[in-house]
Amino acid sequence: MDYVIFMLCLCLSAGAISVVQGEDPYLFFTWNITYGTISPVGVPQQGILINGEFPGPNINSTTNNNIVVNVFNNLDEPFLLTWSGVQHRKNSWQDGVLGTNCPIPPGQNFTYRFQVKDQIGSYMYYATTAMHRAAGAFGGLRVNSRLLIPVPYADPEDDYTVLIGDWYSKSHSTLRKFLDSGRSLARPDGLLINGKAAKGDGKDEPLFTMKPGKTYKYRICNVGLKTSLNFRIQGHTMKLVEMEGSHTVQNNYDSLDVHVGQCFAVLVTADKDPKDYYMVASTRFTKTVLTTKGIVRYTNGKGPASPDIPEAPVGWAWSLNQFRTFRWNLTASAARPNPQGSYHYGSINITRTIKLINSAGRVDGKLRYAINGVSHTDAATPLKLAEYYMVADKVFKYDTIQDQPPDNVGDKITIATNVVNQTFRNFVEIIFENHEKSLQSWHLDGYSFFAVAIEPGRWTPERRKSYNLLDAVSRHTIQVFPKSWAAILLTFDNAGMWNLRSELTERRYLGQQLYISVLSPARSLRDEYNIPDNTMLCGVVKDLPKPPPYTI
Repeated sequence: MDYVIFMLCLCLSAGAISVVQGEDPYLFFTWNITYGTISPVGVPQQGILINGEFPGPNINSTTNNNIVVNVFNNLDEPFLLTWSGVQHRKNSWQDGVLGTNCPIPPGQNFTYRFQVKDQIGSYMYYATTAMHRAAGAFGGLRVNSRLLIPVPYADPEDDYTVLIGDWYSKSHSTLRKFLDSGRSLARPDGLLINGKAAKGDGKDEPLFTMKPGKTYKYRICNVGLKTSLNFRIQGHTMKLVEMEGSHTVQNNYDSLDVHVGQCFAVLVTADKDPKDYYMVASTRFTKTVLTTKGIVRYTNGKGPASPDIPEAPVGWAWSLNQFRTFRWNLTASAARPNPQGSYHYGSINITRTIKLINSAGRVDGKLRYAINGVSHTDAATPLKLAEYYMVADKVFKYDTIQDQPPDNVGDKITIATNVVNQTFRNFVEIIFENHEKSLQSWHLDGYSFFAVAIEPGRWTPERRKSYNLLDAVSRHTIQVFPKSWAAILLTFDNAGMWNLRSELTERRYLGQQLYISVLSPARSLRDEYNIPDNTMLCGVVKDLPKPPPYTI
């Protein structure tokens, strides 16, 4: 009898240990959001700082880590952050956009809790309220592979985050007034690399250092407002190894076009003469080319960087051809939707085709941007809350746009809350058709999709013959060149309310976005988490009783 009791206790003890060891690690952060004076382009202006930092702190995590970020809003207006590219499986409650979350009121805090489950890669976070992104409040978020999962390249000597973007010397509140009054934003005043612009006077401190003969990983993200940038490192080639959560075929590039919202990871080997070198970012597709630099220093360097910097490419055809070289690495082991290359997306039948046409126009004399003729406006009640509390009919209407709009749909713009109803687990084709003369950049929250094609002209079903149905990169942003179209394929298997938006902040702010409602008919915890206890309530749901929780 004593032996049985001993063995029972031993088993219970072992079970407790396994539970503790089996839970994925937690990373805790406390962030204070404040105003502060910054002068990134030489003009003092009001910036938005995170724990006093501009740009904000880098989040360094590993696959399956649980991330807990307690955000204290010390601004004088509401504030939200989104975690761009983090898929939030079953958990759009943490998405940090106005369609899913009430903004954090001044003087209050909100704690984000999410898991970077089954992901690797390079991402970023940024503010989604007002024009706060124009003042800072952005940073890098990396998800490293677990030690047991082999990575298709040797461990680098170090891992650097490079945040490039355009910048305005006017304050975020002034820029917002421009847009609210019906004016477009002019061209930016400068470019930044990690919040700085090198003067080139020999006194610039290095942004990064490299030891001779060693190889380094650089994670390059375009955190700007509206401008595509070309990135290169003087005298060095870059081996592309990852793009927005997917290992890529490892091609070498002298420069890379990084469109707004996109992140690339490259390997760079310090195999040149020991001295300083410039990393360079230049605007693309602009009449006036802006350029900025940052110093990369060899640890045994003995000379300044050469003033002769490599030129950026010209024309969007070059950028399109570069896109066509990007391929998914199907032999790499990683946390991803097609382990070992077994997820053959090209053989799945498409159940729905949605064509989205962007347009610009004026409503009551003021500039607005639209998708299929509808310019989105945020409701007072977050759409996700309205659905969960089953009062959606009081807040918005589903399917305000057509799946197959006429080519002239953008001639007239109406303002409405733009929500597309999507059947859970359907495999869907989305076509982005750009009839304008400017480049577009699109992002979808909650998902990675297969970027199967970008081509000039108008899309027709016959254009499917040009799709890459084997190794298109799984990613979460895609650019659309002027007078061109792009196609993506994905399975809508992540229940929630998800934002599809222009990454060009001016366009998003003035309506070029929509939400996709993916409801699970079962209302089960297998498909979606319950509303978190700390969720802020606002609008028509503020005083409503909480609905019955989901169960298994």
